[in-house]
Amino acid sequence: MTLAEELKGFLKEAEAELASPDVDVEAVRVAFLGKKGKITGVLKSMKDLSVDEKKEVGQVGNQVRTAIQEKIEEKKAEQEAKALEEKLAAETLDVTLPGAKPKLGSAHVLQQIMDEIEAHFLGLGYQIIDDPTDSPEVETDEYNFERENLPKDHPARDMQDTFYITPEILLRTQTSPVQSRVLEKHDFSKGPLKMIAPGKVYRRDTDDATHSHQFHQVEGLVVGKNITMADLKGTLLSIMQELFGEKHQIRLRPSYFPFTEPSVEVDVSWDEVTPDTKPEDIKWIEVLGAGMTHPNVLKMDGVDPEEYTAFAFGLGPDRFAMLKYGVEDIRQFYLNDVRFLDQFNERGI
Repeated sequence: MTLAEELKGFLKEAEAELASPDVDVEAVRVAFLGKKGKITGVLKSMKDLSVDEKKEVGQVGNQVRTAIQEKIEEKKAEQEAKALEEKLAAETLDVTLPGAKPKLGSAHVLQQIMDEIEAHFLGLGYQIIDDPTDSPEVETDEYNFERENLPKDHPARDMQDTFYITPEILLRTQTSPVQSRVLEKHDFSKGPLKMIAPGKVYRRDTDDATHSHQFHQVEGLVVGKNITMADLKGTLLSIMQELFGEKHQIRLRPSYFPFTEPSVEVDVSWDEVTPDTKPEDIKWIEVLGAGMTHPNVLKMDGVDPEEYTAFAFGLGPDRFAMLKYGVEDIRQFYLNDVRFLDQFNERGI
């Protein structure tokens, strides 16, 4: 075998080795093209050849070296591409999988109750008065007490005396002042006044499981001709059944409030009442106060009590939420504990 034929045989050997998928390309390069490789060894033995033979062997050697180098580069590129493909496959993010669902918020449970109350009364044709102009939380003594038939020496003030800023300015103890502010501007030639006033109020109560120095209130007022206690009872029954269920009933008990006459305490049945329920088996729980608006209150707000009558009531959304959901401590509503509030997540998530 001539040296030229031997060199051509090296090309076939290199091609055969490089055909293996997992071949060590660097080892093949060293074996055939290295300083001590097969091609170099053949070329070193050219000293005994004639000029023509040297020319032929040198030419074939360069061709074989170039061919093997190209094959090595091809194989190296092939292996690198395969390695990159395997790496990408291992690190690929499957965008078809569902993503992490963000946790959405929900209205606070007290806001949910207030929204239910407002929606019900809107359906009855009431106005919702919560604009700061007509419903300020910082109120005057005149609107907060005196307009509600509570002069400065009235003993009932002791139950409500609250956070005073000056002797005549305080944080409101009820949303009743809103009624006076709206009533004195109402034009009865356009019809009766039907309104509710939701908002925060402040008392000097010591915080405990059933009391808070700050809570929410929704006061209602209807003023018109021939408004009666029957209208009041029907209105209160409708909102109680809206909040607690159509089979719950209410009862009215005589009471006293300076701003209504006659006045009543309103109880709602703890359980559903059916035609078979015996009266003595009904358990009642007090939920609010109401009554026919006192003539003095109407007069102070510029309304003639001889021509118009009115009823008023005060709802406590915080208390209603406690009853509806079985919450035993009112302070839970104000701690911002998400674990507690999630129980009332209206989105159900």
